[in-house]
Formats: sequence, structure tokens, C-alpha cells
Amino acid sequence: MTNPPAVAESKPGELATETAPPAKAGPVPGARSARPGRGRDRWAALVFLTPATLLFLLLVLAPIAISAYTSLFKWNGFVTSPMQFLGLRNFTRMFNDDVFVGDLWRGIIIIVLSLVVQLPAALGLAMLLNQPLRGRSFYRLLFFAPYVLSEVTTGVLFLIVFSPSRGLAREIFGWFGQGDLAANWLSDTGIVLYSVFFVISWKYFGLHMILYLAGRQNIPKELIEAATVDGASPWQVFRRITLPLLGPTIRISIFLSVIGAIQLFDMVWVLTGGGPAHASETMAVTMFQYGFRRFEVGYATAISIVMFLICLIFALLYQRYVLRRDIEGAVTVMGGKR
Repeated sequence: MTNPPAVAESKPGELATETAPPAKAGPVPGARSARPGRGRDRWAALVFLTPATLLFLLLVLAPIAISAYTSLFKWNGFVTSPMQFLGLRNFTRMFNDDVFVGDLWRGIIIIVLSLVVQLPAALGLAMLLNQPLRGRSFYRLLFFAPYVLSEVTTGVLFLIVFSPSRGLAREIFGWFGQGDLAANWLSDTGIVLYSVFFVISWKYFGLHMILYLAGRQNIPKELIEAATVDGASPWQVFRRITLPLLGPTIRISIFLSVIGAIQLFDMVWVLTGGGPAHASETMAVTMFQYGFRRFEVGYATAISIVMFLICLIFALLYQRYVLRRDIEGAVTVMGGKR
């Protein structure tokens, strides 16, 4: 026999109401426990991440550790040869070497020229090719085509262009009576670095142009049209709207340009081999010279460690102070509140 439902006491003039005891929460039919699913997710993540982690350890971290160890020794690279422990003497020798210090300065010159000449030219060309021009698809393909070529192919091509005998540059300058000027572009210590930079710009400015063009096409047309209706000039539209909204793309472009300049090797090696008189040599070329020509593998490995540290420190600082807002996700705010 069941108990009757409880009746709440009521004051005179009020209706009595029945109150039922609170129902106990039970399992929802068809619902699954969160713990077994969470365990399966962890196992799935472990299965998929393990091969990538092992490859990263084997192909990235292990070579870095071996290089750091080798940089402390004097070694010619042959397995049977003894290794003489030098400590940090390879690094002190490096920063007392005029060639390596010159490599640092030449790298800075290439970086500055890239930021001042190459990237602004690519940005201007991207803005031009964003206009409704006839055949602009062809021009986009034409300017991007050099980037498709390999660095070695580009170097061989410009060896022919800069040939002192019958090169294209000599022929063009010969029309103006300055044929001898073009013959010295890769042999004059005063201009060879700028000749190399010209080839680098010809090779890579198409990549930056495409990046800027893609960023420009992602800007809503309504913003540009609204600014134009309000009376803004084309320069004001570019300065106040286009350039700020292209900020993330420009910052990525700068990052790629700087890292590429630090690691520059193959194109310089094919064009000049670092000469004449080390005038176009980079850190990577110096590392190759010592490691595979002079068989001073310990010293060459120390140079590679310094290159790695420069790239790592720059990347960390650039991410921390420049790319932080882009990585976290920029959110447009109004009135100072999100």
C-alpha cells in the first residue's frame, strides 16, 4: 500500500496544493559515460602523434644535438679519425674570423635591401595587378614564374646573363656604349653583392607579390567603397584601410624574407661561390667551405649552430613581439571592449 502524496498546509482562504518529493536524477537513456570516450581520444591522439613525434626526434632534434656535440671538437669528418676536444674555442675562433664577421654584415645588408627595396616593390606590383587591367592574369603568371624555378637553375641562368663575353646584360648595356660596365657585375668586389641581391629579388619577389595580392583580395570591397564615398583619396584609402588590413600578410612576408636571407646558400654558390675575395660570401657558404672543402667539420658545425641560434632567437622574438596579435587572432573592437 502506497503512501498518499503530501499535502502542504494552507492558510485560510488559500487552496491546498500537493507537493511531490524531488525526483532523483538518473542516467539518461542512450547517454555514454565521458571517461571511456576521453580515454579513447587519448589513445587515438597517441597513435597519430607517435610517428610524427619519432620523425621529429630522429630528423630534427637528434641532428641538432649531434651538431652541438660535434661543434666542441676538432674533427675532419672521417669516422676513423680522432676527435680533439676544444670546448668553445671553435666559437671564439668564429667571432675573431674576419670572413665570418663579414658574413654577418653582408647578411644584414641583404636583409635591409630586402625590406627597403624588394618587399615594397612586390607590394606596389600587387596593388597594380589588383586593378581591372586587361590581361592581368597573364601578368600575374609572368611575375610569379621566376619563383617556380629552382635556385640552381636561376643561378645558371644569370651566369649566362652576366657573362662578360656575350651575356645579355653586356649586349643591352652595349647599346648605350656601357658594355664594359656589365662585364664586371660578378667580378667587382664593390658591386657583386648587389648583383646577387638583384638575382635574389628577381627570384623571390613574385612570391611576396602573390602573398600581398591574396591579402588585398581578402579585404572587403565595402570598406574601400565606403571610404571612397566619404571623399577619401586613393592614397588615403591605401594608407588608412589597405595597409593596416594587410598588416598580418606583411609581417609574414618580412619573416620569410629575413629567415631566407640568413640561410642563403645555393644561389650564391652557383653565381659566385662566395667570391671574389669573400665579397659575396654568406654564413652558409662559409660553413660549406670549411666543412666540405677544408674538412674542418667541427668548425663548420659551430657555424651551423650559430646560424640555427640566430634563426631561433629571431623567430621567438618576432613571434613574441610582432606576430603575437596575429597568432592569438585579431578581433575588431569598438569602444575599447571586445
